[in-house]
Amino acid sequence: MQEHLDALEKHMQQLQQAMRQAQMQRRQDRLKELRAELRRAQRSYDALFDQDGDAQPDAEDPASRPSRPPATQMPAREQVHQVLTLLTVPAAPKLISSVHEALFTAPLPTTRMATLRRDEERSYRSAPGARPYYLCPALTSDHLSPARALLTISIWPLEDRIVGPLSARVHFLTSAVKLTEAIQRLTPDPQKMTLGARQLVRHYALNIPGALPADPQDRGAAPDLALLREAAQQELAVHTDDDTHERRGAAQRARHQLDEAGQLFGAPFQTTRRLRSVT
Repeated sequence: MQEHLDALEKHMQQLQQAMRQAQMQRRQDRLKELRAELRRAQRSYDALFDQDGDAQPDAEDPASRPSRPPATQMPAREQVHQVLTLLTVPAAPKLISSVHEALFTAPLPTTRMATLRRDEERSYRSAPGARPYYLCPALTSDHLSPARALLTISIWPLEDRIVGPLSARVHFLTSAVKLTEAIQRLTPDPQKMTLGARQLVRHYALNIPGALPADPQDRGAAPDLALLREAAQQELAVHTDDDTHERRGAAQRARHQLDEAGQLFGAPFQTTRRLRSVT
C-alpha cells in the first residue's frame, strides 16, 4: 500500500512541475491536460489514502468505525479488491479465489468474477470517476491491450497495472511475500494455519528455489513462512529492476497513446496493431 502512495505522490509532484513549465511556455492546451491528470491523480491518492487509514483501526477507540461486514456478505468486487490490495500485484481469478479462501475462510468462486471486468468498464464509461476505484484488466507491455485473466485496481499507478515478459514471475514472487506477511498477521501461531493457507503456501514453496527446508518434513507440518519469504525476496532482487524498466517504458507509451479509459481498460483490439507500429 505504502509504495502506491509514494508513487502517486511522486507522480503528482512531476505533474505540478510540468504545469509550471507549461504555464511559462504559455501552452494552454498542455496545461489543461496536465491539470486534468493532476485532479485524477489526487482522486486516486485520496481513495488509496482513506483505504490505507481504514486498514489501521484506532486502538484507543475501536468502536469509532463500523465493523467491516463478513466476507460472505461483501459484494464480489469488494472481495476481489480486498485480495488485490493485499497482494499489490495483478492476479488471476483462480489465485484471488485461493487467497481469499485461505485468509478469510470464505469461498469466492471464480464464476463470480467472470463478468466483473465487463461490468466495471461499462460502469466507468457510463459515469467516469463515479466510483472510488474500478477493477481493471492488466495491460500488456507490447500492445497495451487487456491481458488475459489478470485483474488490477484503477488507483494503482499505471506502471503497476502493466505486465511485461518478466512480470509473471515477479508477481508470483511478490504475492508469495505478501501472502506470508498476511498469514503471520492473521495467524501468529503457524500450527493454527488453515488447510487452505497451508496448501497455498506449499504451492509457492514448491515453485521457489530454496523455499523448502533441506531436510524433508511431514506434509502436515506447519510451513516455514520465514524461509519462503526470504527465498522469494532473494529471487525478486534478480528480476525486479529489469521488469520495472520494461513496465515503466510501456507506461510512458500508454500515457501518450491512450486516453484515460484506454489507460484503465486497454487499447481496443482493432487499434493494437496501429499502436504497435508507432513504438
